[in-house]
Amino acid sequence: MASFFSAPTLKKLRRFRGIRRGYYAFCLFMLMVLLALLAELWVNNRALLVKYEGQLYFPTYGAVITGDTFGLGYQYETDYRELKRRLSEQPGNWVLLPPVPWSPYEQDYSADSFPPNAPSLESRHFLGTDSSGRDILARLVYGFRTAVGFAFIALTASYAIGVMLGCLMGFVGGKFDLLFQRFIEIWSQVPFLYVIMILVSLTQPNFMLFVGINVLFGWMGITWYMRTLTYKEKARDYVLAARALGAGTWRIIVHHILPNTLMMVVTLAPFTVVANISLLTALDYLGFGLAPPTPSWGELLRQGVNNLDAPWIVGSVVVAVSLVLITVSFIGEAIREAFDPKHFSRYE
Repeated sequence: MASFFSAPTLKKLRRFRGIRRGYYAFCLFMLMVLLALLAELWVNNRALLVKYEGQLYFPTYGAVITGDTFGLGYQYETDYRELKRRLSEQPGNWVLLPPVPWSPYEQDYSADSFPPNAPSLESRHFLGTDSSGRDILARLVYGFRTAVGFAFIALTASYAIGVMLGCLMGFVGGKFDLLFQRFIEIWSQVPFLYVIMILVSLTQPNFMLFVGINVLFGWMGITWYMRTLTYKEKARDYVLAARALGAGTWRIIVHHILPNTLMMVVTLAPFTVVANISLLTALDYLGFGLAPPTPSWGELLRQGVNNLDAPWIVGSVVVAVSLVLITVSFIGEAIREAFDPKHFSRYE
């Protein structure tokens, strides 16, 4: 590990691990992300493993297997819950289903009452169903995967633009800096919500559209921070020494200034993740988000508000959103304390 990180970085990582609340929150968040990435293995209407007539089938990550393969008499995708009931009476044939055998898009009208239906262990709807009969736990898990993917992709793209542009503004200065200052001031006045409303009305909303819009408006905040820090760092002796040795602008920024200013990026990143998740949830709640039936926390929250007689809907999504946002906030606080430049710094 020491070969990959410098001594100050190792000290910061040890300090972060010593902040128990933030460290445990980080472990919990990583576990939630891992479970979301592997959601097909525990929340899915496809079987994990089927043994039929001496052959093994792995439907989860494979191609669609039609019902006539297992003697069900139809040529569309197998209903593995039905298959399990049938094969339970045939020795040597069996089906292994995920713990939650429902997909986030599947509607269940098998109950006696019209959905939404309360949580039930018998039907394996552990958090109940929504107003369309879809499993809430499945939509929470897949909605979390969508929200986290959106947050991290938008974070990476916007920070890549903002960090490099901010460093160039601070290092080059002059007319280049003045031009982009005026551009950012003008662009920041464009109303974000109105842009979303116009684009959603003109085109079919999709995941990459919202990532692109978020990046268009999300790079400006980190740009100001990096510009200020670069102005401060370029006056230090190590930058003057690098110039005296013939280092170019790109080398000085990438190899000397960035390592000493990334503290700001690392500190702000968790809070930006919180903001991105909250943004997507709010847009979905207002009806300007992802197109249905895409699993979404905001859409579930809207259903919960509209069906207060089914408290398991709003209760589950509020608990899930609160848990994720509080966890990431704890991580951000711990990182901010651990990477405080008053404790550790690096100059080259």
